[in-house]
Amino acid sequence: MKKQNRNNKRAILGRYGFIVALLMLFAVMIIFSAAKIVFTAEGKKWREVGKKETVIKDRVILPKRGNIYTHDGKLLATTEPLYSIYMDFWAEGMNKDTLIKYVGELSATLTRKFPDRSAAQYKNIIMSGWELREKEQRQIQENRNKGIDKRVPIRSRYVKILRNDISYVDLKEIRTYPFWNQRSNRSGLIAEERNARKKPFGNLANRTVGSLYKDIDKGGASGLELKYDSLLRGVQGVKYRQKIQGKWMDVVEKPAEEGWDIVTTIDAGIQDITERSLREKLIETDAESGTAIIMEVKTGEIKGIANLDRLTNGGYAEGNPNAFSYMNEPGSTFKTVTTMVALDDGVITPTDSFYVGNGLFQYNKRWVRDHYWRRGQNRGYLTVAEGMAISSNVVMSKIALKGYENNPTKYVEGIDRIGLRKSLTWDVPLNGIEGTSSIRFPNDKNNYWSKTTLPWMSFGYESQVPPIYMLMFYNGIANGGKMIKPFIAKQFFEKGKVVEKVEAEVVNPKMCKEKTLEQIHQMLLKVVEEGTAKVVGSDYFPIAGKTGTAQIASGGAYGGYYVSFCGYFPADEPMYTIFVGLRKPKGVPSGGGMAGMVFKNIAEQTYFRKVRMDVEACKIDSTLPKKPVLKNGNWTINRALLRSLNFSVEDPAETAEWVKMRLDSAAYHSEPIVVNNSLVPDVRGMGARDAVYLLEKSGLRVNLIGAGKVTSQSLSPGQRLVKGTTVTLTMR
Repeated sequence: MKKQNRNNKRAILGRYGFIVALLMLFAVMIIFSAAKIVFTAEGKKWREVGKKETVIKDRVILPKRGNIYTHDGKLLATTEPLYSIYMDFWAEGMNKDTLIKYVGELSATLTRKFPDRSAAQYKNIIMSGWELREKEQRQIQENRNKGIDKRVPIRSRYVKILRNDISYVDLKEIRTYPFWNQRSNRSGLIAEERNARKKPFGNLANRTVGSLYKDIDKGGASGLELKYDSLLRGVQGVKYRQKIQGKWMDVVEKPAEEGWDIVTTIDAGIQDITERSLREKLIETDAESGTAIIMEVKTGEIKGIANLDRLTNGGYAEGNPNAFSYMNEPGSTFKTVTTMVALDDGVITPTDSFYVGNGLFQYNKRWVRDHYWRRGQNRGYLTVAEGMAISSNVVMSKIALKGYENNPTKYVEGIDRIGLRKSLTWDVPLNGIEGTSSIRFPNDKNNYWSKTTLPWMSFGYESQVPPIYMLMFYNGIANGGKMIKPFIAKQFFEKGKVVEKVEAEVVNPKMCKEKTLEQIHQMLLKVVEEGTAKVVGSDYFPIAGKTGTAQIASGGAYGGYYVSFCGYFPADEPMYTIFVGLRKPKGVPSGGGMAGMVFKNIAEQTYFRKVRMDVEACKIDSTLPKKPVLKNGNWTINRALLRSLNFSVEDPAETAEWVKMRLDSAAYHSEPIVVNNSLVPDVRGMGARDAVYLLEKSGLRVNLIGAGKVTSQSLSPGQRLVKGTTVTLTMR
């Protein structure tokens, strides 16, 4: 027994030793192979293959583009993520039977949410994707069986399901839909993120805010978006995708840096007033284009700026930066410049008189004509103040000849002294000479100074001065002689902190003598009280300003008129300066009756808006001869406004958040607007802010056409509401 046990033990030890030897040999082979892979060229090859199969390097992380805000923090432009929806039919866990089971229900759900395709179309797209995957799979197998080393293009990995990109809210919702409510490796659902630019106020200040290229990565194409593109766009990050346990994961190598935010000087309410007033007059006069700018006197902040061009369909939309690019001869608004220079040089006094006769004056065989010359009316002598009031070209030309005929250089030096020939940079990108004043100088070899240049320059010809310069000049008069540059970009934020704050640039601390300034101010008051801008006068506050009507030079001849008005209000304590210009209006051209009426509408509505913000400062009460028309909308806001103005108002018959407003001779009346969550609300008569808020709160998408008050809506009030449907609002 003992001998047998010893033999068994030897046999066991022998077998154990043999196994150990084999294991050691295997371990040595593994170590040898590992060393070979680590230290030889073959190892480098396999490492590259491994990375290629499991790592996708150097993928760009797009930064969030900076936001653009109004002066009080309302969004004018922002970046939001949108998602393109695809399906990967090669997803490892996708099951054909499960797909067939749920594809009908999924398609029906999709067409309810995104009705641009029918349920049958969605089903066809999805099943075609699966059939494509099967076809590719068969081709791969056939190639293997035949020993063909040929790559089969895989097109079923990214099959686009939804026609349009969707928001993150919609993405969360579709992930709850049948079949897509599984993990992505089973559903094949792919959401490809991209940044998109959104303008919450629609087309408000569209030209000033600007636009991006269709490919947002290319950056700004116009306006502030282009001017400050390098600050808004941010810095790209870097990531790589790595396959971990069969699932691709994003690993951030370098995070993206968000772009800076810009706070502008724009006031959304004043901007809306400005655009609406300008558009209404352009439609009325069938003008080619127009611009309107309103600027805060003391700060230089542009509160509203509209640049509207006529479209081929007859409507008007933001197009060229007309406030800067109108390189027209300014016409009679320039007469104030001539008068200021001559008064300051002691050439004239306001009471000096000049013979105008029937409005015709010949100088060097060229006729200077006043607007009334065809009537045959003999006006005899006019003082300087009277000449300004009726906008006499004859008076202006005789002023210029009296003081500067023998020394025209002194006249242009006087314009230089004011600051109108200074070259300035602006907050919008411009081309060529746009945004600069082109005023001739006697010794300028490029712009020939003729024998008649001086008198014609005196009343606004022979020079090119864009609206922004005229606005700046008249604002200087309103600002006690201190000329400051109008601006739009006010503050720059990085990660919520102010990194740069813009203050108005002083172009000229003193344009003229105090006495001259007061004389000019009184003349501009007379223009509105008794002269060519009498129609511009307001019942609520005094206005000072000057009309302009100039023929437009084109191809060596004149064709069409450019009418304008520039002034400030209230004239006794100026708050705002406004420039309005209309190019080629139909009918009898009138700086007062056309451009001046736009000025008046903007001024009065802005003033009442200021009343709403600061009632005590304006001291307005119910003795006003006219009462403002209120839009339908939020009852609390409307009631607060009317009570602050001491106007009589009756509460609605029942508690209501939204009301229709009506005015009669006695008081304002309100009628409740019934809001039912399952029915389309009635937003007719509301402003854009209230209408968009109420419709989006109901789950609808909103598309705005025009500006002002809602006149019609594409979905009839009271019809059944389908969330996600787009409603188009037409505004006037």
